[in-house]
Amino acid sequence: MLRRLIWLGVRIAVAVALVVVTCGYAITGVHTDVLLGAGCGVAIGVGVGLRGGSGSRPWTGILIGSIVGIVTAFLTGGLSVGWGIIVPPLLPLAVGLIDGLDRSSFSGYRDVIRETFILAVLLSLGFIPALVVGDSYLAPLVAATPLLVMPWTALLIGLLSRRREGWDDARPPWLLVLSAAALPVLMGLLFGFGVVQEDVGLSGIAHVLWIVFTLVISLLLIPVLAFLGGRTAATWLRPRLQVYGQLAAYLRVMWVPIGGFAAGYLTIIFLFAGFYGTLERLRPGAFSDAGTGLADWVSFAFFTALAQDYAAIIPVSTGARMLVGLHLILSVGWALVLFAAVMTSIEPKLARIARRHAEEDAD
Repeated sequence: MLRRLIWLGVRIAVAVALVVVTCGYAITGVHTDVLLGAGCGVAIGVGVGLRGGSGSRPWTGILIGSIVGIVTAFLTGGLSVGWGIIVPPLLPLAVGLIDGLDRSSFSGYRDVIRETFILAVLLSLGFIPALVVGDSYLAPLVAATPLLVMPWTALLIGLLSRRREGWDDARPPWLLVLSAAALPVLMGLLFGFGVVQEDVGLSGIAHVLWIVFTLVISLLLIPVLAFLGGRTAATWLRPRLQVYGQLAAYLRVMWVPIGGFAAGYLTIIFLFAGFYGTLERLRPGAFSDAGTGLADWVSFAFFTALAQDYAAIIPVSTGARMLVGLHLILSVGWALVLFAAVMTSIEPKLARIARRHAEEDAD
């Protein structure tokens, strides 16, 4: 059991890291911002995937972790938002995605508090790699930011969800209200005593109004929009992702035939790559601009098998053109013959899968 969970976590982490890192470097070239996105995405993805709560646990973790990681990299690298400031939108976004994918997960403030706390801990863990590499003296405070924001986020999400069907609690717990109120008070004091610098060129009442406006935007409007946006997107995706769950059974049946087709196709490519190279060695000038390495001939054979021109090498002699024609005939023939054979052999299995899915939908 433990080995299975470890292997599941590794698969989720690799998938999320691959998506977030590639998208992160497309957004920004700052390594620490990409590392922050990957850390947060992997932490959330692995945590959600291992906890379950949905029929497709690995895919749920990969989806939520990838979205959180990409948004993190976009906020820090694309918009140059401070690391501590990304938590107010990031935490409710993660909770909203989970709520949208599994609408039965929240039935009261206790469920919201539990889920928000777990995600806050995961976000704190995701901050650690980037903070260690960044070597910031504020690293402990930044890593603890998700836990500081957690009560306020849980209260907002509870207030937004309390009118839903099946909600048990009429009022939020008083301890949650007191804990949540500490965040805007703390932020107001930080602004008031100048710990958080805001050079807006205002003074007096205008500066106070600016502080209030900033707090309303950062602590109320943005988290609410992030939660509602994540929940709406996940709710829209949920029935569409179920289609991929049904496709898994078909892919398991077709995996071996697809592998056999790929093996045969690659064999033809490598075989004719050798033929092309041999012809050019024995009859120099059979191909114009011919390369000297196997990689060049493999590339030429690959594009020839797809009936595409390869600009670097062009067949010139009659023998080269006949060899290319034979290659095309074998490639197309292999695809047609094997496709017909595969469909004939797996059609009964596909029919049984279709009947099973129809019976499940009827139930």
